[in-house]
Amino acid sequence: MARALKSVGHEVSGPLTRGANFSTATEGVDAVIIATSDSAIANVAAALTPEPECVVLHLSGSLGLEVLGTHARRGAMHPLVPLPTAELGAQRLLSGVTFAVAGDELVQELVTSLGGTFVTVADEDRARYHAAACIAANHVVALLGQVERIGREAGLSVDAFLDLTRAAVDDVAALGPQRALTGPAARGDWATLERHLEAIDESERASYRAGVGLALELSATHFDALGLEEEPVDELLEVRAVSLSSLA
Repeated sequence: MARALKSVGHEVSGPLTRGANFSTATEGVDAVIIATSDSAIANVAAALTPEPECVVLHLSGSLGLEVLGTHARRGAMHPLVPLPTAELGAQRLLSGVTFAVAGDELVQELVTSLGGTFVTVADEDRARYHAAACIAANHVVALLGQVERIGREAGLSVDAFLDLTRAAVDDVAALGPQRALTGPAARGDWATLERHLEAIDESERASYRAGVGLALELSATHFDALGLEEEPVDELLEVRAVSLSSLA
């Protein structure tokens, strides 16, 4: 964040790291950005000396403004983009991404200066919003870790499957999740699902079944939306009801 803000002309001091004296960080600046883990935000905010003109803001997606205590001007600014390294993170923060914001208007000004867009997320909705964000990024990465493990057993690297993943994400953008879903769960091809579970390691089966359950739920929603109230909706829901426990 410091690199991105500097690159668009902001004067940035710091960042301050562990062990630094935070108490005077609010003096003579427009904003202090708390970029710690969620569990440390409240302690850092409490250590800052309140200044009426300084905005104290955090980058957490799951927390609201209350964690910042009694500072007169408070804000939240969560970028909807993975930031795995400082270099790549700075580039992505400047690529027109969306930020979930709350609080002081200066936060919106910072987002605009970075070339981003913003959506306002109320305090009571931020945990739910952040759960969706984690599913969209972290859980997808974790699933690709499973792809890597199972693919390796078949003699393939994860790279062999990435075009498939990219195409599926593009289909979601173009068609929506329900219409983009393909594969054996969407077709009700139970024999294929059984073969999958028999073929993969036992340690992978629980998470695979969970994924199939999500696909079945999405399929049932799609077919129901089309007005197909008997087959295959009833069959899908019946299989979902047993949570694929029979597919050991």
